Amino acid sequence: MPRAGLSADVVTATAADLVDELARSGAGAEALTLAAVADRLGVKIPSLYKHVAGLPALQRGLMLRAKLSLGDAMRSAAVGRSGDDAVAAVAHAYRGWAAEHPGQYSFTWAAGDPADEANLEASERVLTLIVAMLGAYDLSGDDALDAIRFFRATLHGFVSLETGGGYGMPLDIDRSFERLVAATVAALRAWGRTA
Repeated sequence: MPRAGLSADVVTATAADLVDELARSGAGAEALTLAAVADRLGVKIPSLYKHVAGLPALQRGLMLRAKLSLGDAMRSAAVGRSGDDAVAAVAHAYRGWAAEHPGQYSFTWAAGDPADEANLEASERVLTLIVAMLGAYDLSGDDALDAIRFFRATLHGFVSLETGGGYGMPLDIDRSFERLVAATVAALRAWGRTA
């Protein structure tokens, strides 16, 4: 009989907290184990199998949870904004979410299984937001797709280096990020004219 209060959502939320703690201590997402999750929940590993079908299923759950949570943070930041203001707000929300959830952030990178409907839905929510946000720059077709990749790669590059401890020089990281956001806005303004 499953432990009272234990569910797939509880197991996944516990794993999400744990993977963030692991990341803060310098360990990667690969350090997450079912044994650690079971220990945190005060149960034996077999009890987890009543709620998740092993580590790959738990990792999928973490991926979906992380993508949806990051997407929600980006969407909230974009509400009531457009153009340059929306780009800056979404960029800051992206960075803030990743700083708060450094372990979960690693689960947002991969496109995931294209046959996985839930993954496609989670990814589509973020993509739809970015497409709408970039609409202010009159981008369409391949130009819009290139701009989406540019925006995502720019943010991901900065944030993954930051969360991974890649900035060791004695220069204010916030200053660098503000300049990156300003350069991103300038590039998006010119995007359609330079293709």
